[in-house]
Amino acid sequence: MLKTLLAKHPLAQYTCAAAIGASGVLCFAPFGLFWLAPIVWLALFALLQHARSARDGALTGLAFGLGFFLTGVSWVYVSLSVFGGMQWWLAGIAAFLFCSVMALFPTLVGWLFKRWQPAAYWRQALFFAVLIAAVDWIRGWIFTGFPWLAVGYSQAPPSPLAGFAPLLGVYGLSLLVALSGALLLRWRSGLVFMALAVSSGLGLQQIPWTTPIGEPISVALIQGNVPQEMKFRPEAFIRTLNRYRELVEQNPAQLTLLPETAIPAFFDQLPAGYVESLKATAQAHGGDLVLGTLSGDGGERYWNSAISVGKSPLQIYSKTHLVPFGEMIPPGFSWFMHIASIPMSSFSRGPEMQAPLAVAGQFVAVNICYEDVFGEEIIRALPQAGILANLSNTAWFGRSLAQPQHLQIARLRAVETGRPMLRATNTGMTAVINADGSVQAVLPPFTEGVLKGEVRAHQGMTPYAHFGNLGFLLLAGLLLLASQWRGRA
Repeated sequence: MLKTLLAKHPLAQYTCAAAIGASGVLCFAPFGLFWLAPIVWLALFALLQHARSARDGALTGLAFGLGFFLTGVSWVYVSLSVFGGMQWWLAGIAAFLFCSVMALFPTLVGWLFKRWQPAAYWRQALFFAVLIAAVDWIRGWIFTGFPWLAVGYSQAPPSPLAGFAPLLGVYGLSLLVALSGALLLRWRSGLVFMALAVSSGLGLQQIPWTTPIGEPISVALIQGNVPQEMKFRPEAFIRTLNRYRELVEQNPAQLTLLPETAIPAFFDQLPAGYVESLKATAQAHGGDLVLGTLSGDGGERYWNSAISVGKSPLQIYSKTHLVPFGEMIPPGFSWFMHIASIPMSSFSRGPEMQAPLAVAGQFVAVNICYEDVFGEEIIRALPQAGILANLSNTAWFGRSLAQPQHLQIARLRAVETGRPMLRATNTGMTAVINADGSVQAVLPPFTEGVLKGEVRAHQGMTPYAHFGNLGFLLLAGLLLLASQWRGRA
């Protein structure tokens, strides 16, 4: 009956695709229904099989993508309207256009699938899975990249498929999810494949790809919960500085982390004695403090930076992967920045290769904000770095899905690299993540607090840390050849 309805009424097919796409957000944090992901992409596969042409397949993919991204990254509207100063209707149009661009990727899947759809069912399943994973991968680097909500992130721990992450990375997980879903259309073969995938994933989780080294160090991760609308106001500046200093003094640790741009001023222009007081507090406990702030060359260039003070020599990490429209202006879009009131929106890029910070007797690979979305950039600091650290300020996105989604992404980075991840954020979610991706502790979002714990550095290299996405690309290429080896539909 459903097949007849979809065949006679194309609009019903597109509506169904949009609803299925919207439900896909439930597979990700904070909902965490990882087991639902194969079912969602099974439904998309079935709809594409029923599409009558490449055009129909493209429209089906577009409807799915709009449902998926309009629900999953709707927080873009918050950053533009509430904190970017745009009028609500203009911010709505901009957010819709952004989600529409993201929806072009599943649109491409639908068109390619119908254009070169193989005849045999199992070849169709392979082709579909490769397309889903390939567009996730392309979305991760084209136009500087936005791989947020790549299918594989749904399989962060506790999903048993997370065991494949140290081998194939997040895009390999996208491939497995889509293939599992497509094969479920023939439920016997699908259940057999799922059983093999789950058991293999659980088995891979038992492999100690990396091992702890040295003694644990104490950490203090400070969540200031400074409202974004107050962050750059002069009347709140001294209050912010004093509060962070109090939190540092009251919570001694060997390694203290402050969030991204916790100190919203140039490091060399801070009030006299302020940096020295932070340094003295860190030194008193034989440790170091890393704070998010701004650095500049005295001219027109300035960086979003993390700077260490304390027992170790002063060191700087400057963010290299900048957020388009938030931290850098893409060519031809200066007009957009006149509409949006986003402060400090023209940062310079830090060097692509930067050494880990040598702090608290450890090598710590710092990344800032959404840099941890890019797995191949994180592994640049390995094997030297034994700990990963992310400084973020997602206050830009208000009380939305952005905070738990970002935590889920960080958990998968920990699994891929076999390294613990420390997250110090302004409004959430500040967390200590173990090397297996499990969360040791996390602060409630939108509260002021300090998360204290212990962490041990890890040594060794996972296959993903060695080769990046090469393993996934080779596997996807082989499966693509297998799907197209014989005749086409």
